[in-house]
Amino acid sequence: MATHASIRPSPIAGTWYPGNPQALARSVDEYLDRAELPELPGELIAVIAPHAGHVYSGAVAGYAFAAVRAETIRRLAPPSGTSRGRPFDLTAVISPMHQPYLEPLLTTAHDAYSTPLGDVPVDKAALAALDAALTARLGHGLTPVAYDQEHSLEIELPFLQRAFSGAFKLLPVMVRSQSPKTSQALGEALAETLRGRNALLVASTDLSHFFTQTEANALDGEMLAAVERFSPEDCFRVEREDKGQACGLGALTAVLWAARALGADTVRVLRHATSGDVTGDFSSVVGYGAAVVMKSR
Repeated sequence: MATHASIRPSPIAGTWYPGNPQALARSVDEYLDRAELPELPGELIAVIAPHAGHVYSGAVAGYAFAAVRAETIRRLAPPSGTSRGRPFDLTAVISPMHQPYLEPLLTTAHDAYSTPLGDVPVDKAALAALDAALTARLGHGLTPVAYDQEHSLEIELPFLQRAFSGAFKLLPVMVRSQSPKTSQALGEALAETLRGRNALLVASTDLSHFFTQTEANALDGEMLAAVERFSPEDCFRVEREDKGQACGLGALTAVLWAARALGADTVRVLRHATSGDVTGDFSSVVGYGAAVVMKSR
């Protein structure tokens, strides 16, 4: 049994999302149930989801994780005449690191993440494999940190806990670097680590910050168009030319590169909204987007 010290306690439960297990499960399920998904004919390889407090971005995140739930159901109850599928058992959540660490790529030093819905174990073997793959490409790997205060990775976990039908292991990576070289190397290393596994990739990112609603819609539209073109190169170009923003650019593009290497061929944006759509204040908003990355069946 894991000791208390080996479990990362949540620094955001009760503030960024409900701290009561029943209230949290109920609110996440409502976000999932309200999402109106289009037909998604491909095999789900990755999702892109925002990472603000659930009250602000949960309705958008619900679209990404409703797709995860739908894929999980499909895998557990495949169409008649096909073999029974295997559900996801490993999820790589790739997020930015907002805290002032110096290292370019970080992970947790703990054995599990705690949320009010239970503990999510970290796949230490997958982390070791990823670290080795990164070191081979970059000359350095993942820096483990304990008791970090980063919200952008943890915020996705309650959605995963409700979208999956069973237990899963976590491969957590927090990206401080915004270098295309580092992001591409991370994507390639993730693909090498996850290939042949029943794995899902999650990119955690918000979009533009603190523009008017009109400005945010234009900026986010440019970034999401680059995402939908399945072009991590274009995502970097859009931000470099000040045409769009993604606060988790390094994480987002790493997941796109990884998904591409794993055979995905289509990205579909499911939802876009801003904090102003929740608060009614359109003078300074944060943008949120949800998308799926799929492989044609």
